[in-house]
Amino acid sequence: MVIQKEKKSCGQVVEEWKEFVWNPRTHQFMGRTGTSWAFILLFYLVFYGFLTAMFTLTMWVMLQTVSDHTPKYQDRLATPGLMIRPKTENLDVIVNISDTESWDQHVQKLNKFLEPYNDSIQAQKNDVCRPGRYYEQPDNGVLNYPKRSCQFNRTQLGNCSGIGDSTHYGYSTGQPCVFIKMNRVINFYAGANQSMNVTCAGKRNEDAENLGHFVMFPANGNIDLMYFPYYGKKFHVNYTQPLVAVKFLNVTPNVEVNVECRINAANIATDDERDKFAGRVAFKLRINKT
Repeated sequence: MVIQKEKKSCGQVVEEWKEFVWNPRTHQFMGRTGTSWAFILLFYLVFYGFLTAMFTLTMWVMLQTVSDHTPKYQDRLATPGLMIRPKTENLDVIVNISDTESWDQHVQKLNKFLEPYNDSIQAQKNDVCRPGRYYEQPDNGVLNYPKRSCQFNRTQLGNCSGIGDSTHYGYSTGQPCVFIKMNRVINFYAGANQSMNVTCAGKRNEDAENLGHFVMFPANGNIDLMYFPYYGKKFHVNYTQPLVAVKFLNVTPNVEVNVECRINAANIATDDERDKFAGRVAFKLRINKT
């Protein structure tokens, strides 16, 4: 025999809900008395207060072992990468000589990027160092002793310095300059006390043919040892990375050319297929003439 459950009216449901929220006979709010709610709130207050205090203490203890100036672990940055300027989204340097807007954005980026390399700024902030050896600066017992940097003057970039250059780094004439820089790695002695330089070439045979001739500044793409080691952003406040400028003289127009630049140094590997930027950088160069 099926017993049908008596349906409650809408008014009965509302009354039951009101009684659940506040019962005037038992003085209960949502099924609990004021004392019960007070004990529950006190329990969670103590519980979460304890968790917060334990987390804060753990973080404080951990931070005591971390330096503000030098990362504790650098295993993922054992090999510095290379990067180009002007910086583009897909590492594509595309220039349309007849379209000023296509290359003016690159010129503006380079003007801003090279401003700290102005000779006057370098002379004011950085030291004239002896070439061919590392510029080591021990703390001598003074914690977090600030470090000096060696001058890298903009004039070292020759025809790519952009100083008094009516061709706008060569972009307005189809002979663009691309700048190569090495990413910073703290306390890394690049070159292992031997000379090093950057070389560039077309990635494939057809790229090499279309790339044509180019010149590099400083000569032969040399990077001097005196710009190493790098001690970190907070130590090396005025540090400016050494640059290599590549001026492409006669790239085949209206053709996309794949270029790869590598650093040749005794302690920098450039053949790691898992990391395409380890010691090298590849970019696409296209000079459009209409």
